[in-house]
Amino acid sequence: MSERDSATPRNDPDSRLGDLFGNLPDPTRQIPTVDTSAPAPGSRRAAREAAAGEGSAIPARGTDGTRAEPSPVPVRASADDAVASDAEGPSPTPVRASADAADTPTRAMPQVAPAAMPAPATGAPEPVIGGGLDDLFAPHDDHVEAKPKKKKRRKGCLIALIIVLAVFGGIAAGGAWAWSTYGDKISDALGWGESKDYEPGLANGEALVTIKQGDTGGPVSTALYEAGVTKTEDVFYDYIVDENLAVTFYPGVYRLQKKMTAEAALAALKDDANKMANAVSVAEGGTIVSSLPDMAETLGLPLADFEAAVQDPMAYGVDAPSLEGWLFPAVYEFDPGVTAPQVIQRMVDRTRESLSAAGVPDADAERILTIASIIQREGRLEDFPKVSRVIQNRLDIDMKLQMDSTAQYGYGSLHEGVVSSSKEALEDDNDWNTYVRTGLPATPIASPSDAAIKAAMQPADGPWLYFVTINLATGETLFTQTLAEHEQGIEKWREWCRANPDGGC
Repeated sequence: MSERDSATPRNDPDSRLGDLFGNLPDPTRQIPTVDTSAPAPGSRRAAREAAAGEGSAIPARGTDGTRAEPSPVPVRASADDAVASDAEGPSPTPVRASADAADTPTRAMPQVAPAAMPAPATGAPEPVIGGGLDDLFAPHDDHVEAKPKKKKRRKGCLIALIIVLAVFGGIAAGGAWAWSTYGDKISDALGWGESKDYEPGLANGEALVTIKQGDTGGPVSTALYEAGVTKTEDVFYDYIVDENLAVTFYPGVYRLQKKMTAEAALAALKDDANKMANAVSVAEGGTIVSSLPDMAETLGLPLADFEAAVQDPMAYGVDAPSLEGWLFPAVYEFDPGVTAPQVIQRMVDRTRESLSAAGVPDADAERILTIASIIQREGRLEDFPKVSRVIQNRLDIDMKLQMDSTAQYGYGSLHEGVVSSSKEALEDDNDWNTYVRTGLPATPIASPSDAAIKAAMQPADGPWLYFVTINLATGETLFTQTLAEHEQGIEKWREWCRANPDGGC
């Protein structure tokens, strides 16, 4: 009998279990082995072995119960490996084996000990038995931390950002346009703007204000502003309207102060003590026709007396066809009983004083007064030297002056209150129409101030041949050298006129 026969008990041949156990192979000692072949690149095994190599090697327990020497790759028995049951030696029969494991050695899987696992207090750390889901889903690349990938939405975000910027940019542009166009009105409505009236207590100095026959709140408000009495042109008129006041203005010259409140200015105009006796005035840019009626009314003299007094310029030593331009613009106060010729003589004398101060030769007086009168009617104070240069540049090349003020004066429409000239005025052939005739008009067209006379004598340096006022409210004027540039300026003036239909265009 073989050793196998004597060592293996016989079972009942009629029993199924007996047949099963009777046909089992002889028990053999199963020794787990380690696959030392190189793992495939990128496999889980390669990742685990690489991770294990970063720490110290963990000793594996052998199948005979003894602790094996530390190995570079830790060995871990699978759940189906044999487990030693005897401290002195291995059991001849494995505790558990699969049906097909009799002749095939079981391959042990390497196990990496967690870095944070504390070592047993009695000695070297034991290998970890069993695995978890973390081992199964461990990242393949030990240099890349496993994180869920986020979808790239850079293009969509960029488009959204562009849309947002476009919306806010449009809002900002619209707000800037609204503020530049209606900023003053918005500020006034909300009370943000600067006060249009002076603060009380600022009044000082002296200002002479002339009120003409028939003047109402609007013209008086303008006269007060031009004299430096009020801060803005409309504040006096607005005050009368807001307070619902009924005021009658009497013609004459009134002595007021500069920087007065609208309320204080009205009180001063009502005070007869501020009205100058026998005082008359000639406005800057005024004419004989516009000035004589006020003189007669203020002084209580017949208008016919003044009309007769200006007929003979030689009576005052003026060698000119007319006294136009020789009645100096200022405020004059006369003693009772003054005559019309005495009034005119005083005004002519004052003009000679201005001509002398500017260094104008007597022989050149009429020409300088003529140029100065055009400057006075065409430009604002700060632009006088430039306007003078345009006139001189055109005269130098025999170019028509084409000044609207001269055409209007010759046609009799100078005081109509509009800047632009009618077709009839521009085409009328008279001695003052510089659209029709080359050179200076026949006489001065208005009474020039000291500043205008000085500018006529000392024009600014520049190549300008054209100028146009593009904002009648501020007097902003554009000076240009070419006709194309001038036409662009005219278009700006037209734009302003369209936006301000009541602006006096």
